[in-house]
Amino acid sequence: MLQISVDWFLYSILGLPHFKWVEALNFFIYDSLKILLLLFVMISLIGFLRSFLSLDKIREWITQKKGLGNFFAALFGAVTPFCSCSSIPIFISFLEAGIPLGVTFSFLITSPLINEYLVVLMLGFFGLKITLLYVISGISIGVIAGIILGKMKLEHYLEKDIVPVNREEGYFVKSGGIKQRIAFGVCEAKSIIKKLWLWVLIGVGIGALIHNYVPESMVHSIVSKTGFFSVPIATIIGIPMYGSCAAIVPIAVVLFQKGFPLGTALAFMMATAALSLPEAIMLRRAMKLKLIAIFFFVTALAIIFTGYLFNLLQKIMV
Repeated sequence: MLQISVDWFLYSILGLPHFKWVEALNFFIYDSLKILLLLFVMISLIGFLRSFLSLDKIREWITQKKGLGNFFAALFGAVTPFCSCSSIPIFISFLEAGIPLGVTFSFLITSPLINEYLVVLMLGFFGLKITLLYVISGISIGVIAGIILGKMKLEHYLEKDIVPVNREEGYFVKSGGIKQRIAFGVCEAKSIIKKLWLWVLIGVGIGALIHNYVPESMVHSIVSKTGFFSVPIATIIGIPMYGSCAAIVPIAVVLFQKGFPLGTALAFMMATAALSLPEAIMLRRAMKLKLIAIFFFVTALAIIFTGYLFNLLQKIMV
């Protein structure tokens, strides 16, 4: 419905032609509205649910469960319909609630890698076996990379106003009715979006340019000439790009159908979904450049390893 409304406004009301710059504008308006609206609803909901919880109990439960905290964060990421940019405000709200950095990274990595839209598209294009293995590998990447990043003790690279402090009082609603708790969630959403809206627009704007002006043929030409190094090359090419699942999955399918190894095609798709230049720009609101670089490096290594693993198992899966 939102996409139809944007199309109607640009092409029917304004009468703009279907030029590339208009398509880029369409992408920018639609994705900006979609992300901001989705974030407002989801952060409000999370704030409402969090009003029933104790910050101390959450911290205690996660630290006692060791890697299970990372697993449940990755699992939550897998069932949320977010792209890499949409996941960031939720990631920030987790940090501000005192959730350990490594656990929040497990969510941030898995959320764009796996969602219901991508799974449905992959089922249609690749079949059940490959899709199931992809989901398992995506959750594994989130858990393992989150654990690694958590053990590196990188909290000092977070921006000062993001670093969690002891603010149990006033941060969680101790008592009150449903209306008070809903108001708490809405205020939380307004607070986070107020900090982030400009970064969202900048990130989506860059994504719109990449999405509409970087030709698929150029990606195919580069990756097809790299042989054994096609997996890291595909990952490196995918990192700065940005697009929706509806655009990413068909590109991966075309690469696979053109003779690319399965792992190479999926590494490109994973890198495009989980890591992007717009995401890096938006993350700058929450963390220093060094932490962004470490996060991208660890996640990219996990994607490359998974790509090679899929290539080795290709004969069994296809």
